[in-house]
Amino acid sequence: MKVTVYKLNTFAKSNNGGNAAGVVLNADTLTENRMKKTASILGFSETAFVMKSDCANYKVRFFTPKEEVALCGHATIGTFFALASQGYIKPGNYSQETKAGILDVEVKEDLSIMMNQPIPKFYEIIDKKEIAASLNITTAEMPEDLPVQIVSTGLKDILIPIKTMDRLNSIEPNFKKIEEISKKYNVVGYHVFTLESLNHSNAHCRNFAPLYDIPEESATGTSNGSLGCYLFKYGKIDSKQTEYIVFEQGYSMKKPSEIRVSLSVKNSKIIEVKVGGKALNLSLIEVEI
Repeated sequence: MKVTVYKLNTFAKSNNGGNAAGVVLNADTLTENRMKKTASILGFSETAFVMKSDCANYKVRFFTPKEEVALCGHATIGTFFALASQGYIKPGNYSQETKAGILDVEVKEDLSIMMNQPIPKFYEIIDKKEIAASLNITTAEMPEDLPVQIVSTGLKDILIPIKTMDRLNSIEPNFKKIEEISKKYNVVGYHVFTLESLNHSNAHCRNFAPLYDIPEESATGTSNGSLGCYLFKYGKIDSKQTEYIVFEQGYSMKKPSEIRVSLSVKNSKIIEVKVGGKALNLSLIEVEI
């Protein structure tokens, strides 16, 4: 059986940037095992499978090369860019049914995509010593005024601050330890960041998810949604900046990426989270499963 897949680079800052995603349209006839096999063969960090929905415009399921996840930001961007560029939908507002809930998606006139994510949940603060060992760094290289904390806007990640961009980009992770800690805390992985940046962005980031067979990812929508909420909570983004937050990622992989985050805040509480960006380099490939 052959499966037709749209390949895109989402959150791309340049033609060679972004995070590759696969999108399979009209996937209603595929079994879960065939979705898993397709995602495994493609090897992208996530592949999206688009189906009919009884409660939203589309139902979307997301698979890493290893297993299904509830939500994926960059694959959502890829999904709705593919739908729009292939004439299935026009610019406007849509909804997607996911395992993280029914979420709104906006397709803008320039075909950039902004997706809603769940309201943030803040979980335990983790001892910096435990995390530092898995990154082969010292706690002195982490800022004192920001914690290492698990946060979710759909998927749980450990958010880890680093003082400088040079140190962030020189980190050589111990993936086995990261995998063990990810299992221990039931998270997808690490989102490591510094408030220094190359392009006057709000933060410069790296993301490690070896538990899901993703050693490093060049652009992560859900993780950066969480990061925007975390930085607002700890006073690094004020209420005047919340509508346009920009994160850099992928530079350590030579895949420059830009992720936009928008927060709606009322009475100092986050009431809406949106994450978005652009997709480039759409192409068609066929997978034999």
